[in-house]
Amino acid sequence: MKKLVIAIDGYSSCGKSTTAKAVAAVLHYAYLDTGAMYRAVTLYLLENNISFDDLPRIEQALHELHISFRRHRRTGRNEVYLNDKIREDDIRQMRISNAVSEVSVIPVVRHAMVAQQQRIGRRRGVVMDGRDIGTTVFPDAEVKVFMTADVEVRARRREEELAAKGEIVPLEVIIENLRKRDRIDSTRAESPLRRAADAVLLDTTHITIDEQVDFVLERVSAALFG
Repeated sequence: MKKLVIAIDGYSSCGKSTTAKAVAAVLHYAYLDTGAMYRAVTLYLLENNISFDDLPRIEQALHELHISFRRHRRTGRNEVYLNDKIREDDIRQMRISNAVSEVSVIPVVRHAMVAQQQRIGRRRGVVMDGRDIGTTVFPDAEVKVFMTADVEVRARRREEELAAKGEIVPLEVIIENLRKRDRIDSTRAESPLRRAADAVLLDTTHITIDEQVDFVLERVSAALFG
């Protein structure tokens, strides 16, 4: 059967990653969390005290770091490794959320990550979620979905996710962080967050993850069988 590229773009905490992972599992496709790649770069820069405006040092850092994804045998969770060390929980911390949009606007970072994503996607049979998959990384993806949701609903989801990992952050702080990231991501010069002209809009404010997955799978079925 024909292998597709499935692009799921949208705002933070809309359920993109959870939906994309589930869709990939159903289809036996590879899954790539592109946002995690930018978070890993952000973590590396912070841990090595590299200023976000030190472009020569950032370019050097991109040659020093290696980002990979491995599936946990017991949990089945897709986990991020940075230079062969698991950093999945580290990249989800609030301090990374506060800085990742600033890093993702840096052109040399964006170019490096997009090139890596395109290399992976050329094999087809992949589900990618991010901000610019359907517009920049794979504008020819057969299935494109753009996800959105009310900012307060998104913030509560993020609050629960952080709390489950032992990080307690006030809801108003999370809301401000999401609004800031939305603004930076949507207005950046390099690959801004926007809905592709041929992407189907999915508002997840009042629907479950299962309903989100079914929505995407319906689009996959249409792409495969017409």
